[in-house]
Amino acid sequence: MSDYIVRATAAGGQVRAFASTTRDLVEKARAGHNLSPVATAALGRLLTAGGMMGSMMKGEKDLLTLKIQGDGPIGSLTVTADSRGNVKGYAANPQVMLPPNAKGKLDVGGALGIGVLSVIQDIGLKEPYVGQTILVTGEIAEDLTYYYATSEQTPSSVALGVLMNRDNTVRRAGGFILQMMPGASDEIAAALEEKVAHVSSVTGLLDAEMTPEDILTELLGEFKLEITDRLDTRFYCGCSKARVEKALISIGRKDLREMIEEGKPVEAGCHFCGKKYIFTVEELKGLLERAGR
Repeated sequence: MSDYIVRATAAGGQVRAFASTTRDLVEKARAGHNLSPVATAALGRLLTAGGMMGSMMKGEKDLLTLKIQGDGPIGSLTVTADSRGNVKGYAANPQVMLPPNAKGKLDVGGALGIGVLSVIQDIGLKEPYVGQTILVTGEIAEDLTYYYATSEQTPSSVALGVLMNRDNTVRRAGGFILQMMPGASDEIAAALEEKVAHVSSVTGLLDAEMTPEDILTELLGEFKLEITDRLDTRFYCGCSKARVEKALISIGRKDLREMIEEGKPVEAGCHFCGKKYIFTVEELKGLLERAGR
């Protein structure tokens, strides 16, 4: 099953819904960053959320950034997404290892610890919109549910999950976001809350071979569900050697001269995808010339 997001409405427009399967993009992130199992689960959940939240934006150039900064051993997570299903991200400490939590699951909350969730939406205005909340549990889905309730005043239910194979590759990944629209009735809200309460886990649904459409039908089928759109999603980083060159030029002539004086090639990496770029001394001299223009 290729990765994709479905968008839907239900209850005559009182509810909007998103569901996704993201196994391939999370596996690409795991392999590219050499993530530990708990880091894969943490970053995979945030990547999945980023894809769905990015799809809520309307402009082609709109960008969403999700940042979690905690005092746990993983340090921080950063994810960016656009409205076309492209998503990328990284963990500050990708090799963090922790024992399972009390439920025998990967301890994402323990890896993140106490901290802050930031949602930054760049929609072409003079300044991006920034919303922040504390981490309620560090399990990410609950934190995003809290963010929607407090920062956007949108009652929501967020579920995210990553299931690993025994060889530490990704078996399943995905999630859903259900949101009550302005004017939604209390009866619909109560019925939906009860429905979601009976869902054991989103990875359990995915591991039962359920598609995003199946998941939304399970949750909203009795509320006149209407699938409105399907959007492919992928781990995509638009980095290139030319972009890294610009970053090196921006550090200034003094630092470039010091690199050149060392007489060794310089390796520069992309945080988001882990790709490495090598710059020879001669290439660095060319960048120094450009920096002086």
